[in-house]
Amino acid sequence: MPNSDSAFIFLYASNFALVFLFISFAFYQNMKSRLLILLLLASSFLYAQKGVIKGRVFNEINNESLPFANVTIPSISVGTTTDANGNFVLIDLKPGVYNIEVSFIGFKTRIIPEVAITNVTQVVLEIGLKEDSEVLQAVDVVANPFENKEESPLSVQSLGVNEIRRSAGGNQDISIVVQSLPGVASTVSFRNDLIIRGGGPNENRFYLDGIEIPNINHFATQGSSGGPVGIINVNFLEGVDLYTGVFPAERGNTLSSVMELRLKEGRDDRMGYRAQLGASDIGLTIDGPLGANTSLIASVRRSYLQFLFSLLELPFLPTYNDAQFKIKHKINDKNEITFLGIGAYDISTLNTEANETENQQYLLANLPEYNQWNYTLGVKYTNYRQNSFTSVFLSRSHLFNNAEKYRNNLRTDENLILNYESQEIENKMRVENTIRTRGYKIVFGGGLEQVTYTNSTYNLVAVGDSVQTINYFTRLEMWKYSAFGSVSKAFGRLQTSLGLRMDGLSYSEETKNPLDQLSPRLSLSYGLNNNWSLNFNTGLYYQLPPYTVLGYKDENGTLINQENGITYIRNAHVVAGVQYLYKERGKFTLEAFYKYYSNYPLLLRDSISLANLGGDFGVVGNEPAAPLSNGRAYGTEFLYQQKLFKGFYGILAYTFVRSEFTSGDDYIVSSWDNRHLISITGGKRWGKDWELGLRWRLLGGAPFTPYDLERSFTREVWDVTFRGLPDYSRLNSERIGVYHQLDVRIDKKWFFENLNINLYFDVQNLYGFELQGQPFVDVQRDASGQPIVDPNDPTMYLYKTIENTIGTVLPTLGVIIDF
Repeated sequence: MPNSDSAFIFLYASNFALVFLFISFAFYQNMKSRLLILLLLASSFLYAQKGVIKGRVFNEINNESLPFANVTIPSISVGTTTDANGNFVLIDLKPGVYNIEVSFIGFKTRIIPEVAITNVTQVVLEIGLKEDSEVLQAVDVVANPFENKEESPLSVQSLGVNEIRRSAGGNQDISIVVQSLPGVASTVSFRNDLIIRGGGPNENRFYLDGIEIPNINHFATQGSSGGPVGIINVNFLEGVDLYTGVFPAERGNTLSSVMELRLKEGRDDRMGYRAQLGASDIGLTIDGPLGANTSLIASVRRSYLQFLFSLLELPFLPTYNDAQFKIKHKINDKNEITFLGIGAYDISTLNTEANETENQQYLLANLPEYNQWNYTLGVKYTNYRQNSFTSVFLSRSHLFNNAEKYRNNLRTDENLILNYESQEIENKMRVENTIRTRGYKIVFGGGLEQVTYTNSTYNLVAVGDSVQTINYFTRLEMWKYSAFGSVSKAFGRLQTSLGLRMDGLSYSEETKNPLDQLSPRLSLSYGLNNNWSLNFNTGLYYQLPPYTVLGYKDENGTLINQENGITYIRNAHVVAGVQYLYKERGKFTLEAFYKYYSNYPLLLRDSISLANLGGDFGVVGNEPAAPLSNGRAYGTEFLYQQKLFKGFYGILAYTFVRSEFTSGDDYIVSSWDNRHLISITGGKRWGKDWELGLRWRLLGGAPFTPYDLERSFTREVWDVTFRGLPDYSRLNSERIGVYHQLDVRIDKKWFFENLNINLYFDVQNLYGFELQGQPFVDVQRDASGQPIVDPNDPTMYLYKTIENTIGTVLPTLGVIIDF
C-alpha cells in the first residue's frame, strides 16, 4: 500500500522544535508563578518526609513464605528480618533510589536494583528466592543484581524501571530505551522498529507478565512490529528482560528476540495517583487496593499533537490514545489470579489546507488516512504446590486496521486508490508447569490458539510500467497448537539446559504437522570461578509469516501463497560468549553469534525477500510470495553494564553485525546491515535530588535501494503511487552515511508531604547532527499545482528531487506529579 515513512518522519522531526517552543511558551505562561512558589517551599520541606518499603519474601517455586530472611539496604546500613509470614517493613527512608539485598540460608541471595523511594508512593515488593545447593554446600557465592537464567545463560539483558524512566532521549518508551543494549539497532527515521542482530522488525515477540501482546507501538505496521510511539506505560513496570537469543522453550513463534515486560505489584495502603505531561501527550495513572487481597493499577493517556500540528500547518494530524490495567487478587497462599488489559486507538487524518510547500504537497499526495485500534485482554492463574507451580494463561488480542487514499484527496469513487480494512483476532490458552526436584528444573506445557484473519483490499498498484487492480476479500479461520519442555541441571560448575518445542498451524499441509517444526535447543554455562563464566547455546527456532502473507488472494480468489507452499520460517542459532561479574554492580560480556534463515517468503511481484521490509508505515506482505529466500546474520557484541553504584550508572555497548538475504541465488546485504552499532549511556545522581543522564549512539550507514526513475514517473504509474519506486534490480546497492547523536536529560525532584514533583528537560541530538538520507523524488508542478508532462515523452512527467535531511534538535520539557 502507498506510504512514505521517511517523508512522514522527516517532517515530523524537522518541525518538532517548533512544537516544543509552543508547548514551552504555554507551559511557562501558565505555570511560572506556581513553580516559583513550589521552589520556594522546597527548601523547607525537601528532607522532612520519609518513605516506606514493605513486602514479602517467599520460595519462588511453591510460594511458601520465608520467615527471618534478611532484607537490607547496604548503602545506608539499614535492614530488617521478615516475620513468621515472610513479611517485612522498612520505614523512615529518605526519598531516593536504593539497591535492596535479600538473603536466606539455603537460597541464592538476590539484589533488587534501583528501587525508587518517595514519601507519597509506598513501595510493595514480592521477592521470590531460588533454592541453591551451592549455598547449602558452603560455596562462597557473591551476590550480584544480574541474575543468570538456567535456560538462557547468555544473550539476555535486563533493565529496571528507573533505568527506563531516566534514559536520556528515551521519553520513557521501552522500544527506544532498549536500543542502548548490544545487538539492538533501529532505523534513522525515528521509528520504534527493533532490529535485533540483523533480523527484521517482524521477528520479535512481546509478553506482559507472561501474556503475549502482538505489538507495543501506536500506528503499528501490520505484518511487522514497529511504530512511532510506544504503548506501554512505564509506571506499570518492575523491569524488562530482552532475550536476543537462547529463547526459553515456552516462548515460540520468534526468530530474533523475546521481550518480557515484568509488571510491578500494586500498593496496598491507599489509592495513589500520578499525572504526567510530556512533549506530545498527557496521562494519568492510579495505583492502590480494591480490597484486602486485591490491587489495581490503571492508566489512560491521550496525545495532543493533532492540535499543535494543525496550528503549525502540518499536512497530517495524528492522534493516539491508550489505556492499560492490572488487577491482581491473592485467593490464598497457594492460588492467585491476575487480570490484564492494554489497548490503543490511533487516527491519522490529512490537513489538506496545508498545501503550500513542496514537502507539504509531497506528503499530501501519497499519505493515506489511518484508523487503527487494538487491544489485548488476559487472565493469568497460578497454583503453587510443594515443589512446583502451574500457570494458566488465557487471552484475546484484536487488531483492526483501516487505511484509505484518494487521488488528489478527493473522496469520490473514481478517485479511489486504496481502501484497506483488516482484522486479526487471536484467542489463546497456554499452560506452563514448573518443577524443581533434586537440583533439576523442569518446565513443560502446551498452547492452543484460535485465529481469525479478515482482509478486504482494493488497491491500485504498480506492476512493471503499468497499473494493476488488487481487489479481494479473505477470511481465514485457523488453529495453532504447540507443546514444549525443558530440563535444567547444574553439575558442579557446569550449568546445562536442554529444551524442545514443536508448533503447528491448520493452514496447509506444509504447516499442520508439528514434527516438521521440531525446535531443539541446548545451553551450557561453565563457571570458571565466582566471577568468570563461559557460555554456549545452539537451537532451531520457527516463526509464522505474517497473516497478511498467509491470507493474500489473487485475482481468481485463490489463496495463492498457500498454493505456493508458504510455511514456517526457520532460523538456526549458534551463540558463544564469556561473562565477568564485578562485585561493584557491574557486568562485562563478549558474545559471538551466527543465524541462518531458510523458508523466508520471497515477494514475487518485485523478487525481494520479506526480510528486507517492515520499517515503513502501512502493511507488509500483502502480495504473492513463496518460501524461496534464505539469509544469514552474524557478528560480535561487547557489553559493560554498571548498575547504580555510588551515584553512577551506565552502559557501554558495541556490536559488529552483518545481515544478508537472497532474492535469487546470491546473498545481498539486507536493509538492516548497519555493520557498526555503538551506544554509550550513563549518568550521575547528585545531592538535593538532581540527576544528569547522557546517551550517545552511532548507527553505521544503512543500505537503501535507488529509485527506478523511469518507472516511477510514467504517468500511469505516478498517478496512483505519487512516490518514487525502488529499483529492486539494484537492491540495497547504496548506503546513507553514518548517523550519530547525543541525548541529554536533566531531572530535578521535590518531595513534599503529600506531593512529589519531577521536572525534567530532555534534548535529543544536542549538537544538531544532520545526515543526508536518500532524497525524495516528486513531479515538477505548474503554477496551479498540476504535474508537468515531459515535452519529449508524453507518457512521462518531469521530476525533481527533494532534499531529505535527517536529524534535528528535539527538546522536551515535562513534569510528573505523584499525589
